[in-house]
Amino acid sequence: MDLSDLIDRNAAFAPAKTALRYEGSILSYAHLAARIAATARALKSGIGLGRGDRLAILALNHPDYLVLLYACARLGAMLVPLNWRLAPAEQVFILRDASVKAIVLQQAFEDVIAPLAAALPQTRVVGLDYTPPANCSLDDLIATGTGDGRNPHVDTHHPLMIVYTSGTTGRPKGAVLRQEALLWNAAMSHHMHDMTSADHILTVLPMFHVGGLNIQTTPALQIGATVTIHARFSPAAMLEAIAADKPTISVLVPSTMQAVVEHPNWAATDLSSLRVLNTGSTQVPQSMIDAFVARGIPVVQTYGSTETSPIAVYSTVSGDWRRPGSTGLPGLYCEAHIVDDDMNEVPHGTAGEIAVRGANVFFEYWGNAEATAESLRDGWYLSGDIGTRDADGYFYVHDRKKNMIISGGENIYPAEVERVLLTHPAIAEAAVIARPDPRWQEVPVGCIVLREGHALEPADIEAFCLAELARYKVPREYRFLPTLPRNAMGKVQHFVLREQVAGDWTGARHR
Repeated sequence: MDLSDLIDRNAAFAPAKTALRYEGSILSYAHLAARIAATARALKSGIGLGRGDRLAILALNHPDYLVLLYACARLGAMLVPLNWRLAPAEQVFILRDASVKAIVLQQAFEDVIAPLAAALPQTRVVGLDYTPPANCSLDDLIATGTGDGRNPHVDTHHPLMIVYTSGTTGRPKGAVLRQEALLWNAAMSHHMHDMTSADHILTVLPMFHVGGLNIQTTPALQIGATVTIHARFSPAAMLEAIAADKPTISVLVPSTMQAVVEHPNWAATDLSSLRVLNTGSTQVPQSMIDAFVARGIPVVQTYGSTETSPIAVYSTVSGDWRRPGSTGLPGLYCEAHIVDDDMNEVPHGTAGEIAVRGANVFFEYWGNAEATAESLRDGWYLSGDIGTRDADGYFYVHDRKKNMIISGGENIYPAEVERVLLTHPAIAEAAVIARPDPRWQEVPVGCIVLREGHALEPADIEAFCLAELARYKVPREYRFLPTLPRNAMGKVQHFVLREQVAGDWTGARHR
């Protein structure tokens, strides 16, 4: 059995049931299963894609994103989703690192073809929504596909995806996820959301990331629910879809939550169909959670990473999801601990590194044995995140281990300071990073984006912070910026800010 069999079985139980909705078109489970089978035949007979081969996709969210995923599962191949926000040179780095056999490409991103041809001339280009010069489209490939499109030697133990990390610490690494990782990840999603085949999921986050793909989308298809796909996130389009299409579940990261809450149509839109909203990816401001809860929508949180598929720790819609600051309990089908540098579990309330073990955890970093050995120890994935666990077992995530600031021998977790800064009514975005200091070793620096029409002096921010934080945690200087650098899932790229702090920024104000 491979993962695509779940789509076939849902099609057998309910062939006419709507599987996917996209820009006015509807794909039933019977049609989805047929499209997967035809695509697997085409990839096998047309380009020789087989077990262990890599197939990349560079596109906005699209039904064929999922078709290609399950076709790869059927063949034992690996899908390599590409972040469309990256520059062509960055995309080519990933394509070369993964040694892809072919790439399925949306026309909007054909700028990658020229550098790809120079770097990897043997890589086939298949158009998703057009016919690239001297190549073919996916539909052309399907029209001429022959054979059965299966590999009898494939099961859920085989690798299915190479998902490149967002590169918050430099060059991205390719996390290899087995089919079984998506299977058990889905089971935890079903538990977290009380998800059934009667649910209707609205997918607006990018599917090149495991958050958009695996928190709700693949779990929904594997249980026979309906998924509405938006090509990309738009707060206006999301609000319109909730009012018109009546989805029951969706997922947003904090930055997209804020965009929805601050949209002019927020207050007037009927949100009553939503029975739960999921969030995570980074620290979630309580104000964003409160805004949805005030509209009658429970907000559950997920903690995890690319390496955990991503579900690892979560709250549930039927459980204790109103515990402020907590991301929940270890998932139903995995383990999570807080450990010290020697892998010993630390006492409740003591900060340590979050470690996760289970079938949802990645197999290896593609072609990078050193990074794999550093992150995987005796089956435990060392996340690089600092957290604590309370006496009831609930997890609290504080910050990235590499973001921690050591000032005068005291540990400062930037996320703690950022949470305070974000409660100031004039501050729209905030990030805290370290600057070397001859006396204290490091001191915190606040990087601030002000709300439109607001002005603020460093002394005002300092006074505000001192009411909530110990003095050593309060930033020693402030940088006022138009935006903060973020990756595709809305996480602030602290390493970029640290590089910028080394220079002389125009408009920076200090104390």
